[in-house]
Amino acid sequence: MSSLATGRVVRTDAKVCHVLVEGRVIHAAPRGALYGEDSERRLEKNPVAVGDDVEVDLASSPASLDRVLPRKNQLSRIASSHDPREQVLAANVDQMVIVGSLAKPGFSSNRTDRILATCWYQHIPVKLVLNKTDLVDADELAAIRDTYTRIPIDVLPTSAAKSEGLEALREALTGKTSVIYGASGAGKSSLLNALQPGLNLKVGKISKFWDQGKHTTTFSLMHFLAFGGAVIDTPGIRVFRPYGIPPASLRDCFPELRRYQLRCQFPDCTHDHEPGCVVFDAVEAGEIAASRYASYVEMLDELRKAPIDDDEDGSADRG
Repeated sequence: MSSLATGRVVRTDAKVCHVLVEGRVIHAAPRGALYGEDSERRLEKNPVAVGDDVEVDLASSPASLDRVLPRKNQLSRIASSHDPREQVLAANVDQMVIVGSLAKPGFSSNRTDRILATCWYQHIPVKLVLNKTDLVDADELAAIRDTYTRIPIDVLPTSAAKSEGLEALREALTGKTSVIYGASGAGKSSLLNALQPGLNLKVGKISKFWDQGKHTTTFSLMHFLAFGGAVIDTPGIRVFRPYGIPPASLRDCFPELRRYQLRCQFPDCTHDHEPGCVVFDAVEAGEIAASRYASYVEMLDELRKAPIDDDEDGSADRG
């Protein structure tokens, strides 16, 4: 009988992966060949990611993780300003759910727009959760919501503290494998605990000095939901730098820009300096959100140059 089996990675540690195989989670050590020069994933910081379908050999102890099966998609970012390799946060997902805090910490359109652009480039459907609606007034919520529904993407207002919007979020998660991403303190864990109390996820406290959440998730981890589906909870990374998007392709990752670019004077218009660019006029007229355009220009400049320093998180509150 063959000792080979297929499974799905639900957590990765430094030297071992937690793999779900036939209803039980086993520890499997990735083979050195996955990190070798001949590996197709040699440019990745982590050649094995949560969500990966893998082939393991159960004959050894711990089991040996021999092969990563082809992925249908992956959510990636640049590892850091000092490490330009691809860091895969999750693989084989049905959708991305971005959790944005409206207050404590405040909403960052820049961070949200970076993740959205990455998902468009990597062909991952997106939903945006605007959490902590109980801490802002209706006009502020409406302004931010309008910015993103016009793209268009689905926007789900929620308040974990008031148990508002939870049913809509539950419906969005049911039956899908979702990767959940949000800044520390945005309320990912509180929302998931409210949907399924048995998860008992650690909830971070807000730093009074920085007004930002302390990190409570230090690695990606897959949780299975009692009502159907699974969520991959990702670390609350302050800086999200998209990986692998060519500067010329960034405009295609902002759908509202695509609607105008055929009318620009130049077909390869980058919308940041060329004469005859109708995108400028659309921003001035309020047809394209100024915050979105500011994110686009900043990302375009960054993709043309070296990565920015880790201390610069580009997280100014814009709506």
